[in-house]
Amino acid sequence: MGEIEGTYRSLQTPGTRLGSQFNAGISTLEPGQSLSTAMGAGGKGQSKALQIRVQGLDDAQEFFDLEVSGLGFSQSFTFIQSQSSCRPVILMNTLFRLSVKFFPPDPGQLQEEFTRYLFSLQMKRDMMEGRMHCTENTAALLASHLVQSEIGDYDDVADREFLKLNKLLPHQEHLHEKIMELHRRHLGQTPAESDFQVLEIARKLEMYGVRFHPAADREGTKINLSVAHMGVQVFQGITKINTFNWSKIRKLSFKRKRFLIKLHPDVHGPHRDTLEFLMASRDQCKIFWKSCVEHHSFFRLLDQPQPKTKAILFTRGSSFRYRYCRCMFVCRTCTEYVPLGESVGHVDNSLCVLAHALCLSPSFQMSTLSLPGQAPSPLQSPSLNEVGTARLEVEEEVRRKRYPTDKAYFIAKEILMTERTYLKDLEVITVWFRSAVIKENAMPEGLMTLLFSNIDPIYEFHRGFLKEIDQRLALWEGRSNAHVKGDCQRIGDVMLRNMCALKEFTSYLQKHDEVLTELEKATKCVKKLETVYKEFELQKVCYLPLNTFLLKPIQRLMHYKLILERLCKHYAPDHRDHHDCKEALKEVAEITAQLQSSLIRLENFQKLTELQRDLIGIENLTAPGREFIREGCLYKLTKKGLQQRMFFLFSDMLLYTSKGVTATNQFKVHGQLPLHGMIVEESENEWSVPHCFTIYSAQRTIVVAASSKVEMNKWIEDLNMAIDMSKKSQEKSDLFLDPSLCDRSSDEVSLEQESEDDVNSSRCSLDKQSHHRANTTMHVCWHRNTSVSMSDHSLAVENQLSGYLLRKFKNSNGWQKLWVVFTNFCLFFYKTHQDDFPLASLPLLGYTVSTPGESDSIHKEYVFKLQFKSHVYFFRAESEYTFERWMEVIKSAASAAGRVSLLIPKGPGEMNGN
Repeated sequence: MGEIEGTYRSLQTPGTRLGSQFNAGISTLEPGQSLSTAMGAGGKGQSKALQIRVQGLDDAQEFFDLEVSGLGFSQSFTFIQSQSSCRPVILMNTLFRLSVKFFPPDPGQLQEEFTRYLFSLQMKRDMMEGRMHCTENTAALLASHLVQSEIGDYDDVADREFLKLNKLLPHQEHLHEKIMELHRRHLGQTPAESDFQVLEIARKLEMYGVRFHPAADREGTKINLSVAHMGVQVFQGITKINTFNWSKIRKLSFKRKRFLIKLHPDVHGPHRDTLEFLMASRDQCKIFWKSCVEHHSFFRLLDQPQPKTKAILFTRGSSFRYRYCRCMFVCRTCTEYVPLGESVGHVDNSLCVLAHALCLSPSFQMSTLSLPGQAPSPLQSPSLNEVGTARLEVEEEVRRKRYPTDKAYFIAKEILMTERTYLKDLEVITVWFRSAVIKENAMPEGLMTLLFSNIDPIYEFHRGFLKEIDQRLALWEGRSNAHVKGDCQRIGDVMLRNMCALKEFTSYLQKHDEVLTELEKATKCVKKLETVYKEFELQKVCYLPLNTFLLKPIQRLMHYKLILERLCKHYAPDHRDHHDCKEALKEVAEITAQLQSSLIRLENFQKLTELQRDLIGIENLTAPGREFIREGCLYKLTKKGLQQRMFFLFSDMLLYTSKGVTATNQFKVHGQLPLHGMIVEESENEWSVPHCFTIYSAQRTIVVAASSKVEMNKWIEDLNMAIDMSKKSQEKSDLFLDPSLCDRSSDEVSLEQESEDDVNSSRCSLDKQSHHRANTTMHVCWHRNTSVSMSDHSLAVENQLSGYLLRKFKNSNGWQKLWVVFTNFCLFFYKTHQDDFPLASLPLLGYTVSTPGESDSIHKEYVFKLQFKSHVYFFRAESEYTFERWMEVIKSAASAAGRVSLLIPKGPGEMNGN
């Protein structure tokens, strides 16, 4: 199959438009010679050859000579016509037709122009054969784009001649004038742009990619079954009456003529979890089952399933295994097709489309989920290849001058940029994590249903929303000819329509509390799930703690609200877009008001579960009623002097820990101080230690020092607030530690002798951490000698941002274009927005942000400077608005840490500094 497709491309005439009418279908037989005699003409010393006829997507037919005994031949072409024989056969004079096999939900997102062209040819064939049911106006519009792609700009004589000689629609004669009228509007449109428009129109039609398989339901009603990227579809006539998403389906099988769909119990209730359809024959039933297996593998699975060991004596059921070839094209006869997954050999690379080319899912290359190497310290420069050139700067200048300069455009573009990141974050759960738990069969079915039935519909909605925003920005920028349709320099109508639609998902969002709780319970009860969970968090794609991604849908609503507020503030009341933006703001404000308390509760629970995994020596940290308040680095006074410790303040207790030497650098709990009866006093003069204060508790007294006056005041303020809260609540914590973990205090001030293990663990380098652990706030606080409060976390949620920036190092000349995501007090760097995981990261706690000074010799607009000690970076934004937004969000992260002091003596903390 691969060889046929490769030859098909190689015969294109150089310099012509890809797929232009070029027919190489000329017989190579001598006069009077038949195909059968030609096959045997080689003599005994040569292998027999079979000459076959192949029709391309452009309807050109070609002949090919294939060795009958060639490698993989019998596997490549197997047809059911030979029902009396178990051996695969090829019928003489069979016509093979190249066709599209897998129809992605958004073919316009395909990266290769040639692939999009082939898809447009398939749309053309479907229209001509009557598969693409649509209105006459839509049919005429599709035909007009096809005419533009074939003959170029409108010409009355040429159009009439072309439509007379070429059939684009089943009954196109009475539509000639309409097609020509629409063709007149496509002036200047290139063939590639025409292909794109054909795909954009076709993908929205209900019959896009539909291939009917006749069947009957239990009542005997005639229906048609079809399979698509989202699951199995049921049609009555040409009307779709039901869709069973992959997330709802537990199992697909067939028994003789019966095709069976087993659903999760909560879809139709426990008493009707299996649907049955009757097809004409066992062969047709198996063909449709195979197609379902292939579609599920192509669109949903991330890894090649391992084949089961074959039974020695006998086997039951089908031996069909879909091999993991990611090609969207297949060779068909007039009635049946050959699953390309069963073929061997290679396929032409231009026809193999990796799944990351689709907007549906990220890369299917599981190698990207391999364990990362040792992560660098957050104090060190992110390691990315520097590729700054003069050409890049020239291209950026041209682009800046070409694109709109209105502030509203850049606000709208922020919606697009952040929506791209948001969709990638959803895929961490819907695609990557799903694959991990399915592969190991690690998650109970009830939890699987609860988790994915809630997040899948949200993911599907935002895929469509992102496409709408992308199209609107393309029109706004003038990247598409569709601007002739009318005014497009606005975003309010798109936001209003989708914010209204989002209200339907409120019930899903309200269940996220239950989802997060049940997931945490299951990880404690199911050992396999706990293992998969921990291993998945070590993957590069999981660049934040896993349960953080489950909060994204509710947090995203807050982002919409803030952005719409900026738009309403920017527009004058009489602006044409003001009304829609204002109404959209009302809609999203109503939803966020309902979910605000839920979000606060979820963020607290997420933080507690994150800490539970990173702290050794404590259980049940997520006890009801407990609230996280602050985490950070303080120096505890011991007989050996000041020792670095990580402190965690909750609404009922204060924990202090030291750095462990485990594989994931967890923190080991040393002591627990209940807040009930606690007193905090500033004691700098008494101990002659800068920024020092004493904590008196019923069990013991400790002396600690902060890195700065600001940090000390933050700790004292939060401690006193928490103590006051604990007085109002008479409930005491039921949390107890292993006695061996508690301090061995002998006097008023705990100046205990610490073990060598504790001292060594406190000096553990961040270089030993795993990839994503280096970016959790507790590890960054440890190395930056600072702290972060829950209010800082909440503020950081509101200030998430993403987009392209140009980056320059202090001592370099060129600028490097990177996709940058700001979240969780950290900058994550990607080559493009399509990448599945960051290449490097830069935690911002402790950094200062400013504009370059004269000594920096930066003579560009919209540049900001990031600096921590000797580490300096320059970033360049595309506009004044974008520059101000990046400055705003980075200041929010940097200011959370306060000022870093140099008064702390060089010890464990400073040893990890540079």
